[in-house]
Amino acid sequence: MTSLNTFSDEQLNELLKSGDQDAYIEIYERYKSLLQQHALRKLGDMDEVEDLIQELFIYIWDKRNTLSITSGLSAYLFTAVRNRVFNVYAKKKREANYLTSLQEFINEGAYTTDLILREKEFRELIEKEIAALPARMREVFLLSRDGFLTHKQIAAKLGTSDLTVTTQIRNALKILRLRLGSLFTLLLF
Repeated sequence: MTSLNTFSDEQLNELLKSGDQDAYIEIYERYKSLLQQHALRKLGDMDEVEDLIQELFIYIWDKRNTLSITSGLSAYLFTAVRNRVFNVYAKKKREANYLTSLQEFINEGAYTTDLILREKEFRELIEKEIAALPARMREVFLLSRDGFLTHKQIAAKLGTSDLTVTTQIRNALKILRLRLGSLFTLLLF
């Protein structure tokens, strides 16, 4: 068996196309360190570089029969490494965008969940205070706020005067304002 380290890149490429494993190993040994140094300057992570180089040479072996190398083996290998480095950058950018998006979703979800819980607590507190109003006052207030009836409609329904309804609602609002303080404004919405 002849030593392939004296063969030119073109000769090694031709042997590779014919399926010569020794030629493949010689190409790998000849260029591995140079390609690693080139990729390491761009990526800065030796594990990532080794994976990239290994994937490149696996690809070359798998495609050896159909691979068309016209610009020279060295140029092809360095271009392939450069393109794979760009792919790594693109993948990292997609991952970073995904992680940012995921974090925003998590933050928004936590905020929304907290808001829903607070709103539920506020509603329960408001309903508790409304339930504590005197019966007739509560009935008038609920017909006004939940039933969306006018003062005249409430007076007609309950058989009382408009003035009584207005007074009952005013007093209910005064009581709720005192009991609920700043939460009272939520009641009006």
